[in-house]
Amino acid sequence: MRTAIRILKPIKNFTAKNADEVYEQIKAISWENILDVEKTFAVDAVVFSEEFRHSKFVSYKVKDAIVDYFREKFNKRPSVRINRPDVLLNIHIAQTTCTLSLDSSGESLHRRGYRQEAVEAPLNEVLAAGMILMTGWKGECDLIDPMCGSGTIPIEAALIARNIAPGVFRKEFAFEKWNDFDQDLFDTIYNDDSQECEFTHKIYGYDNNPKANEIATHNIKAAGVSKDVTLKLQPFQQFEQPKEKAVIITNPPYGERISTNDLLGLYSMIGERLKHAFTGNTAWILSYREECFDQIGLKPTAKIPLFNGALECEFRKYEIFDGKYKEYKKQESEEGDKEYRPYASRERREFKPGEKREFKPRERRDFKSDDKREFKPREYRKPADGEWKPKREFNREREFNKDRKPREFRKRDNEHNND
Repeated sequence: MRTAIRILKPIKNFTAKNADEVYEQIKAISWENILDVEKTFAVDAVVFSEEFRHSKFVSYKVKDAIVDYFREKFNKRPSVRINRPDVLLNIHIAQTTCTLSLDSSGESLHRRGYRQEAVEAPLNEVLAAGMILMTGWKGECDLIDPMCGSGTIPIEAALIARNIAPGVFRKEFAFEKWNDFDQDLFDTIYNDDSQECEFTHKIYGYDNNPKANEIATHNIKAAGVSKDVTLKLQPFQQFEQPKEKAVIITNPPYGERISTNDLLGLYSMIGERLKHAFTGNTAWILSYREECFDQIGLKPTAKIPLFNGALECEFRKYEIFDGKYKEYKKQESEEGDKEYRPYASRERREFKPGEKREFKPRERRDFKSDDKREFKPREYRKPADGEWKPKREFNREREFNKDRKPREFRKRDNEHNND
């Protein structure tokens, strides 16, 4: 589940034409099997309907139905808590089709737990993982991010290459407070690293910003992948031909949330470096502006639309080769399937020669005063003592098939906190 934001477990599907029908359908559920009177809960509503125009009102009706159920049956009621409830419910309404679900995630799954701090406008971890998976890279060669910022792409690449579960660094999941939660089963699954594997290549992350390099170092250490990721303070202008076969996956600035003095000059330099210092390899670049892509001066062999937040971007693939393209493809086919062969099978829109793609921000619904807004990302601050520590402290680099596992460190932290 590297690319999921949250995972919902449906409780009930039903049809409702008005709020009273929603109330009756929710109240008909045997809630004592799902929620204890002593536990807190919250309701998140997602509504796309002409009949139900206010998501907050729907949340209130679901809450009222649950509270009334417990009050009538047990003469007691569970409390509502907006922040960090014991049980988080989600109701989704599409016109008159309603689905009530348990939210198993709690915090968004893109919050892996390894990020100590972030640079300005960091790449979402889920998006970074999805980009890597789209290229088809699974650790068959070196991977380079020449503008790595806080290290999100290198870290996600290391987790993919080693097949490390992305949620292993999180402190908790919402399902751990469910009535039917099996602690022993979860501990067994959590500590099972039998599917993890060795990674024989290297991942390189470069950036010209000393602060970004420092932050990336802390994040990589917190993720336990320092052995696999090499960081270097180096501008893209100094990028040189790698000795081994490699793939570049990078997310350069595109002048929206991060400004640069010469945006077009930056992309022109990227194209120059790729042409002269990355021949025989493949580069994937995520960007937003067509004029930026034009400055690269290379013809992409794939264009994949992706949203980076509200920005409708494109993820473009560039195959860098010497000589003629036909000769390059012939040599590639003769080498067979042993070499890294990037993602190329998914259907995508074909652009006509010379066609300019118009990039537009995703349209967002106007929120009214009583609508429920999205949660803001967590802000990370440097500790007062100036020391950086992983959320789960390891006394050594993460090793495979050893007795001390992340989950056991987590248990130890809990025991320590209860002393």
